Amino acid sequence: MPSSKHSNTRQTTQRKPAGRAKRVAFWLLALLLLAGVADVGRYAVWPNVSRLARENPGKTAFMSWREAQWAREGRKKRIEQVWVPLNRIAKSAVLAVTIAEDDKFWQHGGFDFEGMQQALKKDLEKGRIAAGGSTITQQLAKNLWLTPSRNPLRKVKEALLAWRLEEALSKKRILELYLNVAEWGDGVFGIEAASRASFGVPAAALSAEQAARLAVVLPSPLKWSAVHPSRGVALRARIILERMQRRLGDDG
Repeated sequence: MPSSKHSNTRQTTQRKPAGRAKRVAFWLLALLLLAGVADVGRYAVWPNVSRLARENPGKTAFMSWREAQWAREGRKKRIEQVWVPLNRIAKSAVLAVTIAEDDKFWQHGGFDFEGMQQALKKDLEKGRIAAGGSTITQQLAKNLWLTPSRNPLRKVKEALLAWRLEEALSKKRILELYLNVAEWGDGVFGIEAASRASFGVPAAALSAEQAARLAVVLPSPLKWSAVHPSRGVALRARIILERMQRRLGDDG
């Protein structure tokens, strides 16, 4: 029979590796958390959001992401984009996009908390992330600097950048930027390129119905078509068009 002294020694020896493993795991977790905080925190000062008040952005992060996607698929595609100022975009198009994408755009400070609650409710009902609830400002932040990843950290970065955009830029400038960088089709970015590709007219000449069709396809531009709309897209476009007509009538 082993002595009590030898038994205690073996137990102590066995506990040491277990204790070291716990300490290593703790420090690894701490380092991962620190790296996550640093990764998110840098967006509090980077990039220089204020310059967008006077400068148009070049290639966005989302455009680069799409190019990488085409390369992986072996597709030779180029980005189609024609920059156009807000005053050369039909008012009907501006109205259609804000109604379809972010109906409280002119009132909120970058976040539609009621919309976020509704999106969360839909997600819980479906058991998956289905509804986004993102505002135009949040979508602009994602397009300019982030990726379509649904990683929670990406959403935190998006929120931080959206807040900075609202602080640095006017609502009109935010909308102008969004209308010029949003993807409207496979490689078609911005409302001017989308208008010409879909209807053969510049964005300034879009009719109310054409504007409503373009606005409706924004959530899924690779699946939905403004030119050959599915029944669901056509129905949604009619609803948007009716809302536009009521707003224009109220303004009149």
